[in-house]
Amino acid sequence: MKRTISYCLVYLATSVLLAGCNLVVFNPKGDVARDERDLIILATGLMLLVVIPVIVMTFLFAYRYRATNKKARYSPRWASSHKIEAVVWGVPFLIICVLGWVTSETTHALDPYRPLDSDVPHLNVQVVATDWKWLFIYPDLGIASVNELAIPVNTPVSFTVTSDAAMTSFFIPALGGQIYAMAGMQTKLHLIANEIGQYRGIAANYNGHGFSDMHFSTLALSGADYEAWVNKVKAAPGQLDQASYAELAKPSVAHKITYYSAVQERLFLDIVDKYEGMNKAPRKKETQVQRNSDDVRVNQQPSLLAEER
Repeated sequence: MKRTISYCLVYLATSVLLAGCNLVVFNPKGDVARDERDLIILATGLMLLVVIPVIVMTFLFAYRYRATNKKARYSPRWASSHKIEAVVWGVPFLIICVLGWVTSETTHALDPYRPLDSDVPHLNVQVVATDWKWLFIYPDLGIASVNELAIPVNTPVSFTVTSDAAMTSFFIPALGGQIYAMAGMQTKLHLIANEIGQYRGIAANYNGHGFSDMHFSTLALSGADYEAWVNKVKAAPGQLDQASYAELAKPSVAHKITYYSAVQERLFLDIVDKYEGMNKAPRKKETQVQRNSDDVRVNQQPSLLAEER
C-alpha cells in the first residue's frame, strides 16, 4: 500500500512539473519553426500508428490468454495467417513509404542553407560563438551587439555562423532549428520571425563550464522599433576592432549585453581565417591567384559581399 501511494505521488509530481514546462518548439513564432513543428507531429503520429496498437494488444493478449481464462481459443497447430502477415508487413511498409516521401520533401524545403522565399530583402547577420557569449555582427549596417539579437518582424534573416572557441550550436527554438558553430568554418541558417516578441536563444551543444549561461535575447521588432534599436546601437561609444575583439573573446560567464557602433572591416573573415589559414598574404602584394580565391569565397558566401569589398 505504501509503495502504491509513493508511485502515485511521483506521478502527480511529474505531472505538475510537466504542466509548467514551456514547450516552445510546439509554440512556433516563425514559418520555419511552424513547418518543423508540423513535421515532428506528422512523424510522431505515423510512428504511433504502430506503437499504440502494439501496446494495446500487449495488455489485451495478456488478459485474454491468462491462465485462468479457460474459454480462450487454443490452436496448437496454427501456422500462419495471410491477413496477419499483410497487416504486420503492409502497415510498416506504407509508413516507411510516407516517411520517405516526407523526408525527401522536407529535407530540401527546410534546408538551413536555402534562402527563404520572400519579397522582403534578407537581413544579413554574422554570428560568432566565443567562451561563453554570442557576438552578432550586422555587416550591412556596420554595427555589432553581444548577447542581444534584434531582427525586424516578417523579414527573412540570413545567418552566417562560426566559432572562435569550442564547437557549439546556435539555436532559437521559437524560430527554427539549430546549426553548428565550428572554428575555421562557416555554416548558414535562414530564419524568420512572424510575431513581435522576445525569444530566448541558446547554445545547444555543451562547450564548457559557462555553457548554461551562454544564451541571448532575440528581439523581433516592428519596423519602427527596429530602426530605433539600430540608432541606439549606432550611438553606442564602443567600437569593435582587433584589439577590442581580443578582449571580448576572453572567457567570461553571463556577459552583459554590449553594443558596438562600428566594426572593423573583414573582422568576421579574420576570425574564420585564424583557423583555416586562408587569405594570409599582405593586402598590398595580393596576387591574381589570391584575388580569384577571394572572389570565389564571396560568390560562395553572398552575405559577406559587403565585407569582402
